[in-house]
Amino acid sequence: MPLDESLTHANLSVMDDTTAQVLARIPDGTLIDRMQIEVSHVSATKAIGSMPVAGNEQVRGLLHGGASAVLAETLGSLAAGVHGFPEKHAVGVELSISHHKAVAEGRVLGTATAVHLGRTLASFEIEIVDENGRRISSARLTCALIDAD
Repeated sequence: MPLDESLTHANLSVMDDTTAQVLARIPDGTLIDRMQIEVSHVSATKAIGSMPVAGNEQVRGLLHGGASAVLAETLGSLAAGVHGFPEKHAVGVELSISHHKAVAEGRVLGTATAVHLGRTLASFEIEIVDENGRRISSARLTCALIDAD
């Protein structure tokens, strides 16, 4: 699916109360802010967000693979956090990512989809596409669900 304007701007006011509470836990000044990640949807089973290529490039001017990994882990962790809320916090324990295509401009869109939602672990597949809907990366994330403070 091509990147759509409605998916590039977070509209958190329409999210449910649990999602809003999970997102409210994120302090200002995190890597999410520095990489300009915008989250448009979060539920226990799916999270969608985007980020610009500009500012997240490697030395050759292409989207840095580590930036794609940050987007993937962010989206999966947010969804896992909604799944575990309020008793559990989600922390990433394993991430694997394959990069299929380079991108040098625009925004990329990530979609994390749950493959397992358990009591102690949650796993997600994350697809990252360019503005034309072409897959640039595929990732898989496992989060541990640990007791909240």
